[in-house]
Amino acid sequence: MSSRPIICRLRLLRVSALSPSSYALTRYRHRVLASPGASPPLRFSAAVPPLVRPVAAGFALFSMAAASSAASVHDFTVKDASGKDVDLSTYKGKVLLIVNVASQCGLTNSNYTELSQLYENYKGQGFEILAFPCNQFGGQEPGTNEEIVQFACTRFKAEYPIFDKVDVNGDNTAPIYKFLKTSKGGLFGDNIKWNFSKFLVDKEGRVVERYAPTTSPLSIEKDIKKLLGSS
Repeated sequence: MSSRPIICRLRLLRVSALSPSSYALTRYRHRVLASPGASPPLRFSAAVPPLVRPVAAGFALFSMAAASSAASVHDFTVKDASGKDVDLSTYKGKVLLIVNVASQCGLTNSNYTELSQLYENYKGQGFEILAFPCNQFGGQEPGTNEEIVQFACTRFKAEYPIFDKVDVNGDNTAPIYKFLKTSKGGLFGDNIKWNFSKFLVDKEGRVVERYAPTTSPLSIEKDIKKLLGSS
C-alpha cells in the first residue's frame, strides 16, 4: 500500500426544513480519495435528525395553538410600535375596530381620515381603534414603526394606538389575525384581501363583523353605535 496519506473531506450539502411534523434532514457526503491504483472512492450519506425542530415551524405551531385555544380578542398579547407587550384584556368592556393599515395605498387617505373621525366621535363612549401596519400588499407599508406612527399622527391626527408591523396572511401570520380570520371568514376565503380590512369586536372580545378594504369606515358607524348601546 502506498504511504501517501489518505485525504478525507467532509462537505455539508444542505440542511432542509420539512413540514412542521417532520424533523429537518441534514445530509453529509464523505469523499475518500485514495492513491492511484486503489479502489474507487467510497461515497455515502447519513441522515442526522436535529434535537429540536426548526424555529419557524415551532413558532407556527405555537401561533396556531394560541389562536385555536383563544375564546376572545382579550386572550391575546401584542406588541406596540415601540416593541412593548400590550395585553388586549385591557380593552375589556370596549368596542374595537381592528384594521390592517398601510401608508402608501390608494385607500390610505380616505380610510385614515374617516378612522380619525370615528375615533373622535366615539372614543368617549368606549370605542377604540387598533391599527396594525402590514407590508404584505404591494409593499405599501415599507417604513419603520416610528415612521408609520409619525405619518399617521402628523398627517391624519391619529390618536388611537398603532401597533407593531405584522403579517396578516401566510406562515408568519400574527396570532391575533389567525383568530380574527377564523372567527369571521371573508366572502372568498379567510385570507385578508388587501390593506384596510376591518374587524368589529364587541365589549366581550367577540368578532361580530368583518368588512372589506373598500368599505368606508363611516359607513359602519351604525354598527358601532349599536354595540356601544348608543342611539
